[in-house]
Amino acid sequence: MTVQPITSTVTYTANRPWLASLHGTDQTETVTLDASKLAAGTHYVASTDPAQPYSRLLSGIPLGRITASGLYGPYDPAAVDGRQNFAGLVFDEALFAPGQPKIPCALLWHGVARAAKIPGGIDTTKITLSPTGAQIRFV
Repeated sequence: MTVQPITSTVTYTANRPWLASLHGTDQTETVTLDASKLAAGTHYVASTDPAQPYSRLLSGIPLGRITASGLYGPYDPAAVDGRQNFAGLVFDEALFAPGQPKIPCALLWHGVARAAKIPGGIDTTKITLSPTGAQIRFV
């Protein structure tokens, strides 16, 4: 019997049409997302390739911090769990395994973003600015 290992490589190009400036991109923070709060098609692209079973978290998703757990989830101005307070945007796309309960990602909390290009959309009039919160200027 002969064993012949197979190697494959997948390369992703950063897709950030929402990013309007490089300002603040060198100051991201690592945060952890609660995967149960994410919706396929809106917040991530589910894998359909058996050779690459990882789903891909989209860059640019607005986030809020869940008070009880300290994890992050999609910003929602109608939420009452802490996600009603805008914390920033997912900076880089991230791969995660199906069923993974927590997903690490980079949070852009300071910079400039194009509101019309945010995945899932965002109503910037509902964001309450705070000196201790995210400092994102939307254009």
